[in-house]
Amino acid sequence: MDKNPNLTLTGPDLAALLCSRVCHDIISPVGAINNGLELLDEGGADADAMDLIRTSALNASVRLKFARLAFGASGSVGASIDTGEAEKAARDFAEVEKKTTVSWEGPRAIIAKNRVKLLLNLFLIAYGAIPRGGSIDVVLEQPDGEANFTLTAKGKMMRVPPKLVELLSGTVEEAIDAHSILPYYAVLLADEAQMAIDVTSTGEAIVFTAKTITG
Repeated sequence: MDKNPNLTLTGPDLAALLCSRVCHDIISPVGAINNGLELLDEGGADADAMDLIRTSALNASVRLKFARLAFGASGSVGASIDTGEAEKAARDFAEVEKKTTVSWEGPRAIIAKNRVKLLLNLFLIAYGAIPRGGSIDVVLEQPDGEANFTLTAKGKMMRVPPKLVELLSGTVEEAIDAHSILPYYAVLLADEAQMAIDVTSTGEAIVFTAKTITG
């Protein structure tokens, strides 16, 4: 398979942008923890402050655990990951914000970590495609063989991620930044995992697929 010509970021630039993305995702809940502690210091309502701290700490913890699987090394080079871990990470990620429901179908398997990371990055992209919440249905077919991942996102004000479309079509108009690093990384992971990404909109849903390239 020919490498996507848009995959031009250097290793240091990729690492920097992924770090920026992780920091962006956790800075809000960590800041809220700090606000709760300040409220306690000022003699504010203890119950309200502790509730804010607990909720924000859970949010930060869930996001960090998700990031560890989606972006981290997750073991040595060539390591495999249980798709059950990916399912739990995705469900917990959605549950903590309580605006999107997640369904997950398919056999549980130990598969190459790049496939799991691709799956979780596609989940984040699908999650972002329904900013006001909705549902994401994940279906895994033969995850430990000629894998086929399908993620169907439904919700209000759905929006097909433009940067993903640009990357797949070969017409990237602006440089990759921290806001567009997710689709870039997904395309890079698909290239490494010998899978092809596709995204379509039916008007009622946005469907993301990743299929093993054969032949």
